[in-house]
Amino acid sequence: MKHLNLPSIEDLLKRHKPAGNTNVKHLESMNRVDKLALWITNHVGSMGFFLLIFLWTLIWLGWNTLAPEATRFDPYPAFVLWLFISNMIQIFLMPLIMVGQNLQSRHSELRAEEDYLINKKAEMEIETILKHLENQNDMILQILKHLEKKEIGSQGS
Repeated sequence: MKHLNLPSIEDLLKRHKPAGNTNVKHLESMNRVDKLALWITNHVGSMGFFLLIFLWTLIWLGWNTLAPEATRFDPYPAFVLWLFISNMIQIFLMPLIMVGQNLQSRHSELRAEEDYLINKKAEMEIETILKHLENQNDMILQILKHLEKKEIGSQGS
C-alpha cells in the first residue's frame, strides 16, 4: 500500500499564520492624528456632550431673555432667535447622530470580537483534529508495516 505524503501539523503551522485580533491591529496602525480624531468623535458623540450643549443653549437663551437688559450681551430678538432656530438642528441632531454611530460602531466591534473568538476556537479544534488524524495515520502505517512483516514471514515458511 502506498503511503500518502501528507503535511504534518508543524508544516501546516509554518504555512499559515494564526488569526490575529483585527481590533488590536487596527488600533496599532493608527497614527496620533487618527487617535485624536477617534477621541474627539467618542467624546463629542456622547450623551454627556449632548447635555452640555443643551445646557449651554438654555443658559444662553435664558440669560439673553430673562437677565436685566443692561447685562444682556445678545438681547432678544436679535441673534437669540436666529441662534435658537438655526442651531437647534445642529445642536440636537449632530451629537445624537454621533451617539448612534458610536453605538453602531461598538456593536460592530463586539460582533467582530466575537467572530474572532469563534475563529480562534475553530482554529484550535481544527489543529486538534489534524493532530488526531496525523496520529491515526502513523498508527495505520505501523499496523501496515506489522502486517507486511507477518505476511512476509508466513510466505517464507
